[in-house]
Amino acid sequence: MQRDFEYEAEDNFKVIISTFNDGRNGYLFIVNPNGARADAQVYGLEEKNMNWNGVWDVKSRITDEGWFAEIIIPFSTFQFKNAEDLSWGINFERDIVSKNEQVTWQGWNQNYSINSLAAAGTLEGINNIGYTKRFELKPYLLTGFEKEDNQKSDYPFKYGFDLNINLTPTLKLNLTTNTDFAQVEADRIAVNLTRFNLFYPEKREFFLEGYNQFSFKMGYVDDLFYTRKIGMEELQPVPILAGARLIGKVGRNNINFLSIQTEKIDTIPSTNNTVFRYKYDIGTQSYIGGIITSKANNEISNLVVGIDGKFSTSKFLKNKNLIVYGSFSKSFDDLKSGKEAKAIRFYVDYPNDFMDQHLGFTGVYEDFNPALGFLRRTNYEYLRYNFRLTPRLLTKWGVNKLLLKPWGINVYRKPDTGKIETFENESTLAGFILKSGDSFQFHIKQSYDNLVEEFELVDGVVIPIDDYWMYQTKMEFSSYDARKIWFEAEIMWGGFYTGTIQNYQLELGININKHLNFTNTYSYNFVELTTASIKTHELATQANYAFNPRLNLALFSQYNSLDELLFFNFRLHWIPKVGSDLYFVYNHELDEVKRQLNLLKPSISSGAIKVVWRFTF
Repeated sequence: MQRDFEYEAEDNFKVIISTFNDGRNGYLFIVNPNGARADAQVYGLEEKNMNWNGVWDVKSRITDEGWFAEIIIPFSTFQFKNAEDLSWGINFERDIVSKNEQVTWQGWNQNYSINSLAAAGTLEGINNIGYTKRFELKPYLLTGFEKEDNQKSDYPFKYGFDLNINLTPTLKLNLTTNTDFAQVEADRIAVNLTRFNLFYPEKREFFLEGYNQFSFKMGYVDDLFYTRKIGMEELQPVPILAGARLIGKVGRNNINFLSIQTEKIDTIPSTNNTVFRYKYDIGTQSYIGGIITSKANNEISNLVVGIDGKFSTSKFLKNKNLIVYGSFSKSFDDLKSGKEAKAIRFYVDYPNDFMDQHLGFTGVYEDFNPALGFLRRTNYEYLRYNFRLTPRLLTKWGVNKLLLKPWGINVYRKPDTGKIETFENESTLAGFILKSGDSFQFHIKQSYDNLVEEFELVDGVVIPIDDYWMYQTKMEFSSYDARKIWFEAEIMWGGFYTGTIQNYQLELGININKHLNFTNTYSYNFVELTTASIKTHELATQANYAFNPRLNLALFSQYNSLDELLFFNFRLHWIPKVGSDLYFVYNHELDEVKRQLNLLKPSISSGAIKVVWRFTF
């Protein structure tokens, strides 16, 4: 019954509306028999922002005939053209999970999904509408406490607001001041046995609307704009003084602008973070565009400029999807740019039901420095080729489709030397999804890592400089997650640098009833090297109790043996009216758990009560 429920695991009904009717952008609304709501902003064939929370409501009822839902969506939730007579794209989907069955109104093709707006139907007869409410004001008040071990408690009192202004029916301006994120759910701190930084997704509400529209991807999770770089400097949080964001569309012009000013803290100067992302629609699903990011204060000035273009169609060979993309970007520090301060990307993607192929190249060169971006590596050229087949064979034996990957190749090399740094070749030799929803996959992986610098795997354990060939095997099992009890299991073993590794991951879900559910995740690593043996444990538990669709209680706890961390996050969320929120949040953290385990004496604890109220005028 909770907000943003796991809709793929239960019966649901979906409505997608493309107010621009451009075959690209849309708003997705999802409801279930219990009256729970989930929503997303959709961009193209494969992109959607599930973190968007629109203002809308639903009531449902279960009878002997089935279940019924009535949905109300204010026009102010949308952006749309200012015209007397409008035609919007629209589509509907019913997911009947007890039968593992999906029913779609338009675009019923295995290569399409409800996100394929070019295949949607048309909603006509919407005439002479406009915004009766042009302004949305959301002030907040917060009070609470913060306590660190052996320090005095702090009792903050904060206030601020967000003001949303519909400049036109297609352009929205967001203003924020004294922005606070106390209600944000806690990150799960994963065990990291690689030499690269982990990526954590954005969860702060101000950054979530239109999040994907600012993206300028460099492959995998790498991006020229990573919002979590804002509000964090030198591994400590920095308050946001004020900010503005402009999102929307004028004709074929997609405009996305963001500027945030952060506060001065100790030796960290006040910093301006600005991003401008632009796209111009071409044809029914393609675009050309560009990006400018800027991070500036009295110590640094970093500027990144990029251009890109995407050709996308869902009518290749009549009913197949095809995407071709290319981009070029360059960085400037103190208005100067080196010869190698550049990055390029090109790929061709063929994402379809029977065959999915992806061929791509990315080059990020030595002096390229996107201060507001996220890069796992620097100074590399990357070639990727993935080839997947999902034939629908053996159906009379209960198989929905096979899952096969003959090749999945990733090659990284250093541009200056031409030497291969990392090579990976993974194949799925056997795999299937049953009509019951259960699945199995068996993979083998060959990898090579050329270490030119040693790195510390864990405290006191160093992987020396050398060339490493590693061979690993992995098996994955999963049950249908619409059951009362479901699980996912992954087992991996094989070579790991100077020795071997065994990795076991288990996720267990228990759906008690429509109010209460649990998700438990456990990960275990056993690494045997020539110089040391390492064992890590990570256990995370999420418990959710929804009193009704507007009142939810959530508990998240995690134990991480590598970081010696035990953490609890408790959050109560009440929606007194749609668009307004009350949060009660409590965090309880114990460090150095192995040395001293005393649940009543946390290393860090904090609590907050936050009220956000929505006014429209």
